[in-house]
Amino acid sequence: MFYVSEITKEAPQKFLTELQRETYQNLKKLAIPFERVETDEAITMSDCQVINQKLSMEMVKTLFLTNRQKTSFYLLVTTGEKPFKAKEFSQALGVARVSFASIDLMEEILGTKIGAATIFSGLLDSAKNVQIIIDEEVTHQIFYGCSDGTTTNYLKIDTQDILAKYLPSIKNKVKIIELNK
Repeated sequence: MFYVSEITKEAPQKFLTELQRETYQNLKKLAIPFERVETDEAITMSDCQVINQKLSMEMVKTLFLTNRQKTSFYLLVTTGEKPFKAKEFSQALGVARVSFASIDLMEEILGTKIGAATIFSGLLDSAKNVQIIIDEEVTHQIFYGCSDGTTTNYLKIDTQDILAKYLPSIKNKVKIIELNK
């Protein structure tokens, strides 16, 4: 049985990672309200189904991608059910083919591990090496559901707060693209 705690509007009592601490400090600083649930470890979009039901919304899928030379990095945010098509993504961005970044790069650059990729990783990207790419479909959702930088805590935030408050505050390059289903 998959454990999901009750919904709360407070940060966890103890932070598991630096990214998680930075996430909640930033939400407080920007006065962005959120709802949070704590879970057993959730890594796949399938694991997120119970979280979606608990928070009455759909989690986004966040993928960490890189070019062949590992010199350009992209954090793709799309809807949970949409399959990733590398060729379509590359064409929409006008870049050479991309692939998934390694676990080591994910930990080094995003400050997180597999299953916890999140738009909040921009808080740790002081060099602004990661371009955030958002599927236009995500911008039309009322709520933005994502990890707080761990695989055990998930957030529900107003999508407009992510777009209008959070993203401008981190100063990473952001691009909204249209991806087909």
